[in-house]
Amino acid sequence: MKALIETIVRPLVDHPEHIEVKEEETDYKIRYHLIVHENDVGKVIGKNGRIAKAIRTVVYAAGSDSNKKIFLDIM
Repeated sequence: MKALIETIVRPLVDHPEHIEVKEEETDYKIRYHLIVHENDVGKVIGKNGRIAKAIRTVVYAAGSDSNKKIFLDIM
């Protein structure tokens, strides 16, 4: 899943070397923390959060096989 997130985000940012995805897993959920360069945060979130919503939709769909709830935080 980390590779999927990086693959989606890499073409959107100006500083792809600063992309970092951290995974935090508990019994009932998996939380991914997407960290990008401070100048790229707006590009990843997009106007009115549209790009962030699209990224989350893809990630949630890809993780639907799991019984755990999936969250994606963008920092």
